[in-house]
Amino acid sequence: MSHTTPSIRSPSTPSSGIWFSLFSLYLIWGSTYLGIRFAVQDIPPFLMAGTRFLIAGAIMYGILRLRGEAHPTRVQWISAGKVGVLLMLGGNGLVTFAEKLGVSSGLAATVIAIMPLWAALFSGLFGRWPSPLEWAGMGLGTLGIVLLSSDGNLKSNPIGLLALLGATATWALGSVWSRHLEMPKNLMAPATEMMLGSLPMIAIGLFSGERITTMPGPLALGSYFYLISFGSIIAFSAYMYLTARVSSTVATSYAYVNPVVALLLGALFAHEIITPQAMIAMPLILGAVALVGYAQRQKK
Repeated sequence: MSHTTPSIRSPSTPSSGIWFSLFSLYLIWGSTYLGIRFAVQDIPPFLMAGTRFLIAGAIMYGILRLRGEAHPTRVQWISAGKVGVLLMLGGNGLVTFAEKLGVSSGLAATVIAIMPLWAALFSGLFGRWPSPLEWAGMGLGTLGIVLLSSDGNLKSNPIGLLALLGATATWALGSVWSRHLEMPKNLMAPATEMMLGSLPMIAIGLFSGERITTMPGPLALGSYFYLISFGSIIAFSAYMYLTARVSSTVATSYAYVNPVVALLLGALFAHEIITPQAMIAMPLILGAVALVGYAQRQKK
């Protein structure tokens, strides 16, 4: 499995799919933090996240089977379950839980931006350490994140902070580990991961007493279906496409851009405040993404 990014020649080359997938992750996943905030206003967090991924995964699985995709083997189902629990329950479920506790969408995205550092660590444990330029890019991105979150109020919400830190570690581990497991082929991987990873989230929600007793409002429902269609089916498929074709550092570079998108959307639609620190941090974060991409081209 290749860990390098192909050079871009024309829209018909494989690299066009890589750039389109990165663009999708930068914008769509940046907006899902606000979508989660709106959805959990009326829908309990683990039931919301679990049913979201169960529905999205089942839709994808059904479409792929109708198109003739092979049924995953027993080993592939087991691998998809391992990765799915890390990505869905750990990576997304904990973010949803943190936002339900009151962490703002922009701040949640800010903390999640440290995830590429975990990915670099786990990649090193599997034998592929980042290059000096990649380390420099991650350092620049981390500097931007520190500035971005310097006026945050996470100290008043330690459980939310711990949940977000746990989400970054589990998502990174699942992303890197998936490269070393026998996974279902193509888009069957995210479909099975979402279905299997959703089950423990639903179980946790039910056993912890989560219930939907009244009809959610239009904003919560609209956000919920946006998370299913764009946030799960489209963006998660793009992410799995990337993890199979580029390094973990590039695949997770969206984490540097998502805070910028989340902060802007939070300010526009949820009255979250963009501070002077944020205005300074934004170009640092975008520069980090560019530096990581340049490092990959240099490797090739």
